[in-house]
Amino acid sequence: MNKIKIAVIFGTRPETIKMFPILSEIKKYSHLIESKIIVSGQHREMLDQMLEIFQIHPDYDLNIMKQSQSLSHITKNSLLGIEKILKKERPSMVLVQGDTTTTFVGALAAFYQKIKIGHIEAGLRTNNKYYPFPEEINRHLTSVLADLHFAPTEKSCQNLLSEGVKRENIFVSGNTVIDSLFLMIKENYIFREPLLRDVKIFEKKIILVTMHRRENWGRPLRETCQALIKLIDDYSDLLVIFPIHKNPEIRKIANEILKSRKEVLLLDTLDYKDMVNLMSKSYIILTDSGGIQEEAPSLGKPVLVLREETERPEAVEAGVVKLIGTNSKKIIKEVKELLDNKEKYLEMTRNINPYGDGKAAERIIKKILYNFNLVNQSPDEFKAK
Repeated sequence: MNKIKIAVIFGTRPETIKMFPILSEIKKYSHLIESKIIVSGQHREMLDQMLEIFQIHPDYDLNIMKQSQSLSHITKNSLLGIEKILKKERPSMVLVQGDTTTTFVGALAAFYQKIKIGHIEAGLRTNNKYYPFPEEINRHLTSVLADLHFAPTEKSCQNLLSEGVKRENIFVSGNTVIDSLFLMIKENYIFREPLLRDVKIFEKKIILVTMHRRENWGRPLRETCQALIKLIDDYSDLLVIFPIHKNPEIRKIANEILKSRKEVLLLDTLDYKDMVNLMSKSYIILTDSGGIQEEAPSLGKPVLVLREETERPEAVEAGVVKLIGTNSKKIIKEVKELLDNKEKYLEMTRNINPYGDGKAAERIIKKILYNFNLVNQSPDEFKAK
């Protein structure tokens, strides 16, 4: 029987989380698939953390990250490194995920070598090229290059169709981040972060906060922190937990405004297992993270998104995620509404998840095998309930 070789390319923490179920599924088909794992090292420390948690052992590590790296640096060094590997390995297909610079460059390198490209999490759009920056354009450019588009939702599929992608080249799979989430949530989970092992913490209503996007550096983050101060002054039963991104701009402002408050727990970036289990114990989540917008609805946690636009509108339409921006008065108003109005709160905790059911990776790998004529039947597409 024929065997195909798939090169799986990623370089950041979110990509690793979403590629882990793919790599696990590939192992089930070792008689049909040989895999080569290529990491760019675009986010070195956070990538290494995820590789350790998931016990992923890359075949190639470009290790491109340097202090204060520019997008041009990431693009150039990833492209040259990936090109060299693809020339040596000659895979049947390259798989990339999402919207990072590594994603776009991996697809471009494969295109230059005339290798088929599969894009996981394809078709998300804000249609504002600078928001999020540079991710929106990375997605568009990857879509232009891809041969097989794994759209997580029907809306993502429609976005691709409107741009001229043929329906036979699109497969609605669900999002692999939900696969990872279901694998990691544990009822009696013991946190690796020592500060989260105190059970008394969880007697309070936890507001979990994450911010990392470039457009939220500076004033938006400052306004968010000021809103948090007002909220903890007004409600004695709140505890704000803020795992701070490694970026020094973010750390400086968050520490300056919040560090002195005992009602705020500032942590270093949490590993994935700690993060998703902390999400499951939170009362409200404030975030600019795309992954959390996808994950939290499965946990029945209201998400207030600290952005003006999102490329993930499905959960907003389902009423379990709400866009609120970063104006301090708006943040205070929206959080207070959920704290004061039980009915409003319950409306956002309905466990509706339009992004997946935990079987996306299985669908994706079976679809690839079908396209290479290695299995006889194409899998059914994901349909949100």
